[in-house]
Amino acid sequence: MASTVRVDPHGSARSSETLDEKDASLLQAHNSKGWRSKRLHKQAVQVDRTASTKRSTTFWTSFKYLYNLSEREVDAFMDSYVIYNLDWANESEMVAALGPNYQQRVGSCLKAYYGVLNHLCALGDVEKMYIPPLMDKKATVLDNQLLYEESIAQHIALKPGDRVLDIGCGRGRVAAHIARVSGAHVTGLNIDPNQIEQARTFTAEQNLSNSFREWDQNDLPLPFEDGHFDAFYEIQALSMCKDHGKLFKEIFRVLKPGARFSLLDWVSLEAYDPGNPEHADLMRRVKPLIGAIGTPTPAGLDAALKDAGFEIVRSDNASIDGLQAPLIDQVDIYFRTLRQAILGLVKLRMLPRHFKPLIDRLCLDGQAFVKMDQMRLATTSYRIVAMKPAA
Repeated sequence: MASTVRVDPHGSARSSETLDEKDASLLQAHNSKGWRSKRLHKQAVQVDRTASTKRSTTFWTSFKYLYNLSEREVDAFMDSYVIYNLDWANESEMVAALGPNYQQRVGSCLKAYYGVLNHLCALGDVEKMYIPPLMDKKATVLDNQLLYEESIAQHIALKPGDRVLDIGCGRGRVAAHIARVSGAHVTGLNIDPNQIEQARTFTAEQNLSNSFREWDQNDLPLPFEDGHFDAFYEIQALSMCKDHGKLFKEIFRVLKPGARFSLLDWVSLEAYDPGNPEHADLMRRVKPLIGAIGTPTPAGLDAALKDAGFEIVRSDNASIDGLQAPLIDQVDIYFRTLRQAILGLVKLRMLPRHFKPLIDRLCLDGQAFVKMDQMRLATTSYRIVAMKPAA
């Protein structure tokens, strides 16, 4: 048996104008001069950057996409936040709010949410749509992402030619890095067709063989044969999972004997007390920010994995001292500064009005997330490494 390590607004009128490069350059200048200058003082970290994107290119691509959003797309994004006031554990509340077909409604909301959010995140250093564990206190957010991703390849013992499943693959950037450092082939699943299209384009540009498929993780069984994969990983995607036990059993089925499993996700911690008004208010504010419907616990995830047949190898907080707050704060400060620039340009009518509700929504409650992490009430850097028994 493997040993376990445990450590503890809404108004938008679409502009009929086309994107003016000169106007948008003000935002790009802010992005490069403000945020980038801080990074010059960061210590260089030894990570593989061969699959990293060119930040100016992704900034412009996403900025143009957001500029040309329709009023319907903006409305759908704003309306999608209704699901974060709910919880999978309270089915009667889900039915009352969304109707008997609530799972399908949640899926539709998630597509509307991520179809816009992935581009908002790409305006900054969270293009991969996750704040990583704090792996190196002197490293940037981007480098901490790369450090964590390389640790995944080590923990699940990837080697050239291995087939790896990635649930919640986003724009395929993590998959590209994993493939570069390990030589493995990654198959990614994601509910958002917009991100799947971007993942395929980026993978082709990188001359990699990774493949991607539009799929809702709550639509089970998974579309693969028994024992198809050599390993599995996910990063902050299971906060959308309706039933961890069922999903883990499916992942167990599609993995080969001896295959390893890596999870990094959102959990509430022992200090969190839902009966405490301050704790409950922080939870209410943070769940929409990180896109969490459920509220799992480390013990609950461990138990669900064991029930599925996995052996737990490691179950801990991947951040140094168990705190992500320094990285969360970096991201929050950047986006709040960007928000001021965007609001100024909207006021001057140099950007369409729908930028205001989008950036307001993105920047809401970042400091609540910082506080919740500092109080050790919850984290998005909880890590579990598990193994399917070889016999």
